[in-house]
Amino acid sequence: MRRISIAVLTAFAFLAGAASAAHAGGQASAARRYAQIAAALHPSEGNYVVKDFRFHNGQTLPSLRLHYTTLGRPRRNSSGQVTNAVLFLHGTGGSGRGFLMPQFAGVLFGPGELLDARRYFIILPDDIGHGHSSKPSDGLRMNFPRYDYADMVRAEHLLVTRGLGVNHLRLVGGTSMGCMHTWMWAEDYPRFMDAALPLACLPVPIAGRNWIVRQMIMDDIRSDPAWDNGDYTKEPESGLRGAMGLLFFLISSPLHEQRIYPTRQAAARYARQFMQRELAHADADDMLYQWNSSRHYDPAPRLGEIRAWVMAINSADDQVNPPELGIAQREIRKVKRGRFVLLPITNETRGHLTHSRPAVWKQYLAELLRESRR
Repeated sequence: MRRISIAVLTAFAFLAGAASAAHAGGQASAARRYAQIAAALHPSEGNYVVKDFRFHNGQTLPSLRLHYTTLGRPRRNSSGQVTNAVLFLHGTGGSGRGFLMPQFAGVLFGPGELLDARRYFIILPDDIGHGHSSKPSDGLRMNFPRYDYADMVRAEHLLVTRGLGVNHLRLVGGTSMGCMHTWMWAEDYPRFMDAALPLACLPVPIAGRNWIVRQMIMDDIRSDPAWDNGDYTKEPESGLRGAMGLLFFLISSPLHEQRIYPTRQAAARYARQFMQRELAHADADDMLYQWNSSRHYDPAPRLGEIRAWVMAINSADDQVNPPELGIAQREIRKVKRGRFVLLPITNETRGHLTHSRPAVWKQYLAELLRESRR
């Protein structure tokens, strides 16, 4: 890929395994493992182009490119309905191909696993503004339409239905931003899926510390004179450094970092490597759009309309959605077939990024698949 997004790089840094991922040898090993998993699953990539896509704020884009990765092939019943399609939606700054990480694909999509790609048709889109889909850094910069989650979900639906010809989903799942999109899918297309797996989010508007940090990330970028209203010729490094520092604190896991960086020297070395790696692949305008796209998110009023079986999962060390808020526990009661699971803190959880470690939560996915079986 031309560039790997911030979220994917961060996921590698936190999830690759042990402290060896902090030095060059560990990173090279993780990259080789990623390539092996990706090759073994025989992914197929493509683009679906939507002509004259109209955003809900009235802006239009003459040609909206939606990139995707798929695994496996669709199967249909005697009525022509697709029976084995699974849609997984990535987080802010990520891409569909990020799900091919060994700790995700190797645990869920491999031979004999819950979502074995030989039995399921797995769809991994790049959302608007992400990956290889249309985004500000393609050239429009701050003239790119001001998309939000509603636009992104509608584009996902167009890709699935018109681009890939899928008329039913066995499962919709998503991590972080993709988790929020999963709630929206369950409300906007209530008969389109059997089950929904929202991982690491809340079904209410983003507010409190979550939005405070998002606002600070955007303000850090905009306040850097080098940003130049989005018309920079060189990335606004000072603003990006501030934004990435905030992002680190939001998604990191104190227990995990203390365990694998137990000395001042190890921690300092990782801090420098983290920032260097993220700066090498960042685009300020893309990042601004990505974080601002959550501004209208609010599934709370329609939770009672959801027909799918829902298994919502958060982890107790998630600083984005801390359990003491009590929001998920309260809101899940509105979902007719809903269940909420709070994962306890262990050596295997990774704070917010536990969403990309299915080894920790796949037992609950197995329950969801059994419960939602027709």
